[in-house]
Amino acid sequence: MQTFSSSNNSNSSNNLNEEKWTQVLSRDIKADGQFVYAVKSTGIFCRPSCPSRRPRPEKVEFFDSPEQARKAGYRPCRRCTPEERSLQVQKVEAARRFIDENLDTTLSLDAISRRVGLSPFHFQRMFKKIVGISPRQYQQAQRTSKFKSALHSDARITDAIYDAGYGSSSRAYENVPAQLGMTPSEFRGNGRGAQIRYTILSTVLGKLLLAATPRGLCSVRFGESDAVLARDLRHEFSAAAIERNDRALEAIAQQVGRLLEPGSPARALRAGVIAGGVNAAQIPLDIQGTAFQQLVWNALRQIPRGKTRSYSDIAKAIGKPRAVRAVASACSSNPVAVVVPCHRVVGKNGNLAGYRWGMKRKAALLQSERAETV
Repeated sequence: MQTFSSSNNSNSSNNLNEEKWTQVLSRDIKADGQFVYAVKSTGIFCRPSCPSRRPRPEKVEFFDSPEQARKAGYRPCRRCTPEERSLQVQKVEAARRFIDENLDTTLSLDAISRRVGLSPFHFQRMFKKIVGISPRQYQQAQRTSKFKSALHSDARITDAIYDAGYGSSSRAYENVPAQLGMTPSEFRGNGRGAQIRYTILSTVLGKLLLAATPRGLCSVRFGESDAVLARDLRHEFSAAAIERNDRALEAIAQQVGRLLEPGSPARALRAGVIAGGVNAAQIPLDIQGTAFQQLVWNALRQIPRGKTRSYSDIAKAIGKPRAVRAVASACSSNPVAVVVPCHRVVGKNGNLAGYRWGMKRKAALLQSERAETV
């Protein structure tokens, strides 16, 4: 059994230390600056990414900062210099500042990597490893964030576009909907100008509303009655043109409905493929979300049917191992139940944890998916 010492005496310290030890074993550079580990037999403390040989876990002690390690009598490792910021982290921070200061310019990978003195290939890999997304995705996310803030102010749409660093309105409308879900004008006005059609299914788990724009599903939610579901949809998209149209959404309703069929043969659902040869992860969506929420929701769609992942698993998968609470928040704000399978995320100990649409539904969904055998 692995045992650790820690400067933190809380009841949850063992779990935290196990996570830190995993980061030390993998030499996780993203953990640098979050904590240091000390080796009792040598009296030295190191950063998690230190290339030195790993000690036995019972000889390891964790500290939140180099200062704490020094106060405990340890001295810094000369190899990884834990009291200095990692050179890689410094270069990534410099690149992020360069991008943030030039949102009005489309920076190429060559230009950014040249700025920090690295080859494009090496810089791209390093940036994605530390930040979790590519330099291009980071620049786009920063523009979108600034754009959203401007839209919620009194600025005109055109002013917001240029203030956010987009070179033209056509470029903004080309790139932003993937993260906003709707066009800028629609987003600013609670769906103003959007055309939304919906249908309501009767399923084994209760009523299920599906709403879609011409681009894809914008809402999938469980409820107890048609009237309540329709009312909540109109409240969320209060300025959109909304109509019920069962016939227009018949095809996509069949696709989503099959995801709820209990005991469906696994051969028809293998690798997320539902009956009819349609991949569940490819059902078109038109959902609003921040760059972080989009990362989480995309990760959820990669969880195989019949499997579960913990919130910390998802945080690690998107390159944000410390963002467990933020991942849980993104799961709870998922606007399309079942299609983005947030029900497949459970607590670290395997407990069901929360579910926006009720714990009984979550348990039933997981039980049905696990029951599918070849």
